[in-house]
Amino acid sequence: MKKEDIRTMTLEEAIRNRGKEKTDWEALRREEAMGIDPEPDPDEGEIDWSSMQFTLPRPKQPVSVRLDADVIDYFKAQGKDYQTRMNAVLRSYMLAHPEG
Repeated sequence: MKKEDIRTMTLEEAIRNRGKEKTDWEALRREEAMGIDPEPDPDEGEIDWSSMQFTLPRPKQPVSVRLDADVIDYFKAQGKDYQTRMNAVLRSYMLAHPEG
């Protein structure tokens, strides 16, 4: 979702706007009654499932590691989930150096 599509509103505004949408359902019902089919979506098509890859997430393994304090401070300064980011950096290095 684009940032400009996100709108902040109060609870009262949300309640007032509930049920309001841009689809003209009455026009669609009239067209359907007249036998007019909606135009197909040009982006819709057959999905090629042959290249799909399904992978299960690998379980995390707790480890104890000694790291320089400034490295830990750097990642912690980036906000919560710093351990996830550290893991991503290590994974990136691992994938860039497959020879082990």
